[in-house]
Amino acid sequence: MTPAARVQASISILDDILAGAPVEKALTGWARRSRYAGSKDRAAIRDHVFDALRCKRSFAARGGAESGRGLMIGAIRSSDNDLSQYFTGQRYAPTPVTEFEQDQTFRTEAEGLDIPEWLWPEFTASLGDVAKAAAKALQGRAPVHLRVNKSRASRAEVTQRLSDEGILTRPHPACDTALEVTAGARKISQSQAYLEGLVELQDAASQAVVAALDLQPGMRVLDYCAGGGGKALALAANAQNVQVFAHDVNPGRMTDLPARAKRACADVTLLTSDMVAGQAPFDIVLVDAPCSGSGSWRRSPAGKWALTPERLADLTQTQAAIMRSVVALTADAGTLAYATCSMLAVENDAIVDAFLCEHPDWQAVFRKTWLVSHGADGFYSAHLTRI
Repeated sequence: MTPAARVQASISILDDILAGAPVEKALTGWARRSRYAGSKDRAAIRDHVFDALRCKRSFAARGGAESGRGLMIGAIRSSDNDLSQYFTGQRYAPTPVTEFEQDQTFRTEAEGLDIPEWLWPEFTASLGDVAKAAAKALQGRAPVHLRVNKSRASRAEVTQRLSDEGILTRPHPACDTALEVTAGARKISQSQAYLEGLVELQDAASQAVVAALDLQPGMRVLDYCAGGGGKALALAANAQNVQVFAHDVNPGRMTDLPARAKRACADVTLLTSDMVAGQAPFDIVLVDAPCSGSGSWRRSPAGKWALTPERLADLTQTQAAIMRSVVALTADAGTLAYATCSMLAVENDAIVDAFLCEHPDWQAVFRKTWLVSHGADGFYSAHLTRI
C-alpha cells in the first residue's frame, strides 16, 4: 500500500470507531476485508489510528472536523508533513484538502492537550505543576517495557539473550526487573526469551507497584483484581516460597493466566469469588482496582474519551466498596495494598483517606505516585496496615 492509501484506510477505520465500533474490532474488521494489506501496512495503519485517538481533540481542531478525515488531516499537519502528498485524489488516496478544512486555533488549553474539557479541572488539581507535562506525555506513544523473570535469569542475562535476537533494551529506573525496548519490539512475541518465560510484557510502573511490596518467604499473597494476571506473575517471580493467589470478579479475565504461569514456571492459584474467603487470611492483599485508566491512556486512548463524570463517580464508589470488602481477607498483621493505573486524586489519595476515616484502626505506611511523564504509565499505590 502507498502512504496515501494507508491514510485512506485509517480514515475509514476511524470513522467506524467514531460511530461506536470498539477499536480492536474496527481494526480487525478492516484487516479481514483487506487481505491485500501486508504486515507493515497493518502496523502503519494501526499506528495512524492510535495516534489519532490519543490526540482526537487537537487533531480534530487542526483538521477542521471530528471525523476520520479531519483527524488524519490534523495528524499530518501536526507532523509538519505535506498534505498534498497524501490527499491526492488518486487511486486509493483521499481527495485533496479543501479550503473549508482549515487549521483552527485551539479554543482551550485542554483541547490542545487532548484532555476532555470536563476533566481538565480535576486533572490539573490532581497533578498541579506537572499536569501539562503529563497531558503531553499522553499524546505520544507508550514505550514498550519488559519484566525480567528474575526467578529464571538475571536482567543482564536477559538483555544479552534479547540482543542476540535483535531486540535491544536498556534498564528502566522504575525497578530492577524493568527493561525498556529501544529496537525490535515487534519481534518480542516470537523471541525465545519470551517463549521460554524469561520476560513478560509489563509496564515498568506496574512492575514497580509489585516491587514496592515487602515480600517475605512463606507469605500468602492475594492479587484480588488480577485481570490478565501480570502482577500475580510478578509476585510469583519476585520472592522465593511466596504463595500467590489470583482472583477476579470476572474469572474470564484470567483465562490466559494458567498458560502464562506455565511459560514462566510460576505457581499461581486461581480463586473464584466463592473460594476467596475460605483461603483467607492473606499476608498481603493487592487491590489493583478498576479505575479510569488515566495513567495508561497512551495504550488505550479510547478510554480517555469514553470516561464521563458519571462513570468516574461510579468507579470511585466501586473502589471504596472493594477496599471495604477485602479488610476481612487481610491478616491482622498483614498489608492491604491499594493500586490504580490512574493519576487522578479522586481515585487515589481520596479513596485511601476515606478508607482511613472509616477504619481508624488502620494507617497508611506507604504512598507513591508514578507519573506518565517519567517514562512509564501513571500509577499510584498505598500500603495500609492495622495500627
